[in-house]
Amino acid sequence: MLKSLYVRDFALIDELSVSFAPGLTIITGETGAGKSILMGALNMVLGERASAEVVRAGARKAVIEAIFSGEHYENIGEMLDEEQIERTPELILRRDISATGQSRCFINDTPCTVSLLKRAGQQLVDLHGQHDHQLLLHAETHAGMLDGFGLLHAETAQYRNTLEEYRKLRRELQSLTERAVALREKRDFIDYQYRELDAAALVAGEERSIDEEINLLENAETLYSLGTELGEHLYESESSAYTALSSAVHLLEKLSAIDKSFEPWLEELRGATATVEELNRFAGSYTGGIEFNSDRLEELRERQMLLQRLAKKHGKSIDELIALHDQLAEELSLEENLAGELAAIEADIRSARTALSASASSLSEHRREAAGRLEEEIIAGLSTLGIPHSAFEVRFTREAAPDGDIEIDGTRYKAFDNGCDRVEFMISTNLGESPKPLAKVASGGEISRVMLAMKSALARSAELPILVFDEIDTGISGKVAQSVGFSLKRLSRMHQIMAITHLPQIAAMGDLHLAVVKRIEADRTLTGVTPLNEDEHVREVARLFSGADITETSLQLAEELIEAGRSA
Repeated sequence: MLKSLYVRDFALIDELSVSFAPGLTIITGETGAGKSILMGALNMVLGERASAEVVRAGARKAVIEAIFSGEHYENIGEMLDEEQIERTPELILRRDISATGQSRCFINDTPCTVSLLKRAGQQLVDLHGQHDHQLLLHAETHAGMLDGFGLLHAETAQYRNTLEEYRKLRRELQSLTERAVALREKRDFIDYQYRELDAAALVAGEERSIDEEINLLENAETLYSLGTELGEHLYESESSAYTALSSAVHLLEKLSAIDKSFEPWLEELRGATATVEELNRFAGSYTGGIEFNSDRLEELRERQMLLQRLAKKHGKSIDELIALHDQLAEELSLEENLAGELAAIEADIRSARTALSASASSLSEHRREAAGRLEEEIIAGLSTLGIPHSAFEVRFTREAAPDGDIEIDGTRYKAFDNGCDRVEFMISTNLGESPKPLAKVASGGEISRVMLAMKSALARSAELPILVFDEIDTGISGKVAQSVGFSLKRLSRMHQIMAITHLPQIAAMGDLHLAVVKRIEADRTLTGVTPLNEDEHVREVARLFSGADITETSLQLAEELIEAGRSA
């Protein structure tokens, strides 16, 4: 159970701590006193979206803390273990909301994400707000409610996973088919490009080597003439550099024999002589190897023109053309293998469709079983809530389609996100009338009672331990209100129930009665919550009958209702 709720600096609440009890807790108060603020605080600590607007004016931050009894670890223990959050004797959820809108969340004093707090809250409390009545009017919510009643959420999740795998294969097939079509459309062009580049036998870096070789062949005569002339200057002529250096060496040898200071220069000059001699040999060898090959030159020029033409045609360098050649080869190879890949993925899709059809068929069968039980429970519940001649039907429809992804008993059906069925609740509240969609038949008061009957049915099958009803009494009064009160009382034997109400017939059923009051302190409006003792409980129920002027008659009616509630 929820043991306590602590709230500080939240909206009109400066600070309060509310203790709760097992059974049915009733919350009443004047319109505008702040009952919705209390529910808003509970919503915040259960992980709903928060903003800076909820922080009380002038405060640094709002703090909400909810303490639950330890047995709730049965619901969320595994989730907390995965997040390495320690289990404590009591389960404590806390949320701090700063004046800047920043939010910090804690479970058992361990920081956690808002999403984890919300996941935990969803496993602990089912908070039925005033707007939730409208959910019944939208058929798209009915399948989820039926799944909740039949405990089919795991099977629905399995179906969704199977559907996603199937759709993934279909997307892969579409992508592969589009590629195959595109390849077929440009097959001839790709083949032409590939053969052209393949015939060119391109080599990385060959442009530079061709340019260098052409330069040598074009200048062969000049190279030979200059090389020969260099040899003459270095060695061959009578006035060659070698002859002059040799003479200088002889002179330095004589000088150094007399004065040793010339010896270093002698070594330098001998080195220069050797260098001239070596250079002469290289020049002779080079000129001897010069090739005058006009055929080779013409061949290189033609290759150079081919490379330039291909580069200009494709707008790419030679290295990029080599990469294009490899890419084209891969595309041609892909087309050859495409037929096999298409056949393989089509076989996978057939298997996935079979699995999807089996999952959808099983889910549909279990939903229909659950629907029969739900219909009985809703009709019985409505009877106790003042609609004795109701008819309630869970209607299933399927959308047949020749190319549907689900096949059951030889017929193809469209696959929806949650199965092959459209589920819609149909109702008749008058004898002899055939069931029609809820939105077309039920009044506001009837919708409230259908929702309560639905919640009661779901509560018997669900694992949620705590149910909160924010003004379940919309559109009802009198004997119907008393029936609703009895229903809540019976439901509170299985679950901790909290109900905000304006009706004395419902308020009288409470095991614990909390009054929400608004007061003025230091020119500030503040909201507080007071637990009522037995006498105060009677007077508050009487006030709901007669308003501010409580009469003996209203007090007597209140006592009678409270006594009836104790024996309910």
